[in-house]
Amino acid sequence: MSQPNYQEIPNYQPKKNEKFMNNSQLEHFRKKLNTWRKQLVDDAESTINHIQKDSNQVADINDRATLEEEFALELRTRDRERKLIGKIDKTLYIIELGDYGFCKTCGAEISLVRLEARPTADECIDCKTIAEKKEV
Repeated sequence: MSQPNYQEIPNYQPKKNEKFMNNSQLEHFRKKLNTWRKQLVDDAESTINHIQKDSNQVADINDRATLEEEFALELRTRDRERKLIGKIDKTLYIIELGDYGFCKTCGAEISLVRLEARPTADECIDCKTIAEKKEV
């Protein structure tokens, strides 16, 4: 799965006494999420083009089997990315609702550092850690 390319979007640097999840912060994360979403959609389109272009060029049965396995792996990756696009869309909706940046479990602020690393995070690190321990 491709990692998001945010090099053109530097991490948000909050100003002193800045209100959490003000318009500047929300716009920053909206831009970051839309950039990531666009990359995922572009990757999916390139996969479709690649499969359509390369699927008719192999005559040898062994080469064909290898190619089909590569396609299957690529399609599984794209399926995971399709689900991620859904999560990004949900997060963009949460921004519009005004609930972005706050833990869905306890209501606490999710740190900017965590949101920079995982812009789709919907739980603070403490609640996420507890949830993961319960899964084990």
